[in-house]
Amino acid sequence: MKKRSKVRIPVTQGLKDVYAMDMHLPYQSACAGQFNVVAFSRLAAAISVVRTALDQTGKGSPEAVAALDQAVETLLEIRHRGDGGGVWEINETERPVVLAGIQAAEECIGILSVDRLQAAADTLLMQLANEPAAA
Repeated sequence: MKKRSKVRIPVTQGLKDVYAMDMHLPYQSACAGQFNVVAFSRLAAAISVVRTALDQTGKGSPEAVAALDQAVETLLEIRHRGDGGGVWEINETERPVVLAGIQAAEECIGILSVDRLQAAADTLLMQLANEPAAA
């Protein structure tokens, strides 16, 4: 019996739009002074899922991966500030880095598959569940 290969479900324009909204709307709210933990979470999750999926597949240009890594590092700094002081903001010097990460994520999402994005999201959720609670 012939073994069936796994079907690759490509990322559709609709899914690309969902990711774009999860990145651009929080970024715009930050620029308008309306950033909060919910907006941060959506932005950080979208960028992190794309970055993790690229890591799991070995895909993505070195420039895109570097931009995503810098954005993730910046988002971690924003998270620490927000968790520590309750102030959620992307300051002026951080905005270009985060925007470059958003653009890199948008460029790379089309080379990924839906199941790879889901696997990356599952991996990140497991990591989050195993993260020690902040004191």
